[in-house]
Amino acid sequence: MGTTLVIINCIILAIGNCGGPLIMRLYFNNGGKRIWFSTFLETAGFPVIFLPLLVSYVHRRRSNNNEGGNSSFFLIKPRLLLAAALIGILSGFDNYLYAYGIAYLPVSTAALIIASQLAFIAIFSYFMVHHKFTPFTINAVVLLTVGAAVLGMHTETDKPVHETHKQYIIGFLVTVAAAVMYAFILPLVELAYQKAKQPMSYTLVLEVQLILCFLASLVSVVGMFIAGDFKALPKEARDFKLGETMFYVVAVFSAIIWQGFFLGAIGLIFCASSLVSGIMISVLLPITEVLAVIFYHEKFQAEKGLSLALSLWGFVSYFYGEIKAEKDKKRIQQETELTSLPRTISEC
Repeated sequence: MGTTLVIINCIILAIGNCGGPLIMRLYFNNGGKRIWFSTFLETAGFPVIFLPLLVSYVHRRRSNNNEGGNSSFFLIKPRLLLAAALIGILSGFDNYLYAYGIAYLPVSTAALIIASQLAFIAIFSYFMVHHKFTPFTINAVVLLTVGAAVLGMHTETDKPVHETHKQYIIGFLVTVAAAVMYAFILPLVELAYQKAKQPMSYTLVLEVQLILCFLASLVSVVGMFIAGDFKALPKEARDFKLGETMFYVVAVFSAIIWQGFFLGAIGLIFCASSLVSGIMISVLLPITEVLAVIFYHEKFQAEKGLSLALSLWGFVSYFYGEIKAEKDKKRIQQETELTSLPRTISEC
């Protein structure tokens, strides 16, 4: 079941990680301008989480009828509830930074910048949940950081039409900030799991996702109210280049697809770790790159090629290091078992 759950979360994350930025850019490319509204759509699909939670509740209730177990709909306790709420608020602001960046950057550029978050995840994981650094991890951190920095060169040729150079630079810097902030959030979720003081299950992961996205959406709603989005959206829908109906279709699918990203990310933290979740996000980078070039005909200059190569090199370096460390761990364990075997036989 563990491997199956990992695969399912990887698939869900892949759909959200590749589809989310593309559909968000579709909104901006066709006349969309409301950044807080785009931020809201990143987490507004949280009600779909009620469906698997309902299935879990029905199954749990049937199992506990004869045992007198816990049949309440929610299993989450106050400690984990508070942690999920705080992380949700942080996520709301991080989503705004990301939406702001996507509004002014090509999807391919934004994806490469987000790839740098693996370096920051490694750093935050080291201090927050005590993941160990290896030479391969350090190499990956350096390569991914340099890869993101390379994108800062010759940015004028990459600038979307009708946007100023200033807007592009601000979008670039804001996306870097979003990457750093989300790199902090992922280990924070893992830390919350460790400090929950209750047995973690996938049902609890779903409940954390529900609370996290609800609070993030609440932050977005407040932002929409302050920015005047509620008054502006009806006109924006009518003026949408693809038509008013498509405006709402894009909004609904955006909410659903983005929900897959967040559920897959925190699901992988539960199944493995925040670092593995970050690695999976980086693995999907080339797919997002190719899809952006295919669907939006985005330019792929030498700087992007170099940045992509450095990012992939960084990922391979980290992944190779993890495989090598796992092999060394198994070898040491086998040697320890062989060493203790004669002693065990003599004692018998």
